[in-house]
Amino acid sequence: MADTQNPQPADAAEALERLGRLSLRELSLDSLLQTVADVTKSVMPGNPEASVLLLVKDRPTTVVSTGELATDLDERQYERGHGPCLHAARTGEVTEIPDTRADDRWPDYLPRAVERGNLSSLSIPLAIDPDERVTGALNIYARRPDAFDEASRSVATRFAPYAAVATGNLYAYQSARDMAENLQAALESRAVIDQAKGILMERYKLTADQAFQLLARASMTTNRKLRDVADHLVRTGELRLP
Repeated sequence: MADTQNPQPADAAEALERLGRLSLRELSLDSLLQTVADVTKSVMPGNPEASVLLLVKDRPTTVVSTGELATDLDERQYERGHGPCLHAARTGEVTEIPDTRADDRWPDYLPRAVERGNLSSLSIPLAIDPDERVTGALNIYARRPDAFDEASRSVATRFAPYAAVATGNLYAYQSARDMAENLQAALESRAVIDQAKGILMERYKLTADQAFQLLARASMTTNRKLRDVADHLVRTGELRLP
């Protein structure tokens, strides 16, 4: 049965292209993150709310959310020290709860989720800087059970690299209070990713989202930071794939 309250539209690909066309150099990090969260909410099923978690040395923060439901459930997990979004951020595993009324993994968290009207959830891990113990998660809290199918999981996974880049740069900005070079590194990272996208779009006649997803895939499969993959491409013209 279709979700009449908030159906998943047919233009999820268009939403991804919208993100792909955004200039990382020209858009503030807060605006980019909020856009990622808002677009995720608009295309995912189950009348959801979305949030982005930043986990720094096991200290969690919700850096953006689309509503009180997501913020409240994130914070409840932080109070307990566990839950689906923390599990995704800590383990790097996509974490889904098909029905919060029937799952038994986090018994002191799930009753709160049910009480607040969250009946299924999906948390996508964000690999930001594992070497420095900086990770995160893109969280989707749906208001009906069994909200997610293979197609919607795939869409959510494709949103994750956008959230990871923006969250990683936001962390660098925050750290700039202590280390000024982090601020410059964040600015350079945003610029070089935009440059690399442009190269791939011209070389292979790709759309903006396709170019970004290719960079993200190269980052994941070679276990290198996305900005390092982009920098190598800009400097050498080479995109390393297995």
